[in-house]
Amino acid sequence: MADNDMAATWFSAEVATFGDRLAGAREAAGLSQSDLAKRLGVRLTTVQAWEDDASEPRANRLQMLAGMLNVSIRWLLTGQGDGLDAPMAPVSHDAATLEALADLARMRAQMLALAQDLGQMETRLHHLMRRQQVDAE
Repeated sequence: MADNDMAATWFSAEVATFGDRLAGAREAAGLSQSDLAKRLGVRLTTVQAWEDDASEPRANRLQMLAGMLNVSIRWLLTGQGDGLDAPMAPVSHDAATLEALADLARMRAQMLALAQDLGQMETRLHHLMRRQQVDAE
C-alpha cells in the first residue's frame, strides 16, 4: 500500500472504530486513560468503555474530547476530517530528541491541567463575587 493510500485509510471507518481513533488521539496527545478521565470529569472505566467500543460519549463529552485531543468531532466519529495522520515508518532518534519529545508531551499535559485549574478558579471567583454582592445587599 502506498504511503498516501495508507494515510487516507489508517483511521477510516472501514479500518478503525471510534474507540481506535479515540485511543490513537489520546496517545498522540501524550495522555493516559486515567489522565483523560480526570480532565473530562468521568470515571476511568468510562474512558475504557469508549476505547473498547462498549459505549459512546454524549455530545457534550464528545465536543470536549475533540477539543482536548485537537481533532474534529467528525474525525472521531467517522475518520474523516481533521484528525491524526497515519503513523510514519519507524525512525530511530537519538536520546536527546526522544527526551525533548517526552518533555514536550509532559508540558502539554501540564498546560491542559493548568487550563482546567484556571477554569475552576474562575468559577470559584464568580461564586465568591456573587456571595459578596448578596451579602452587601
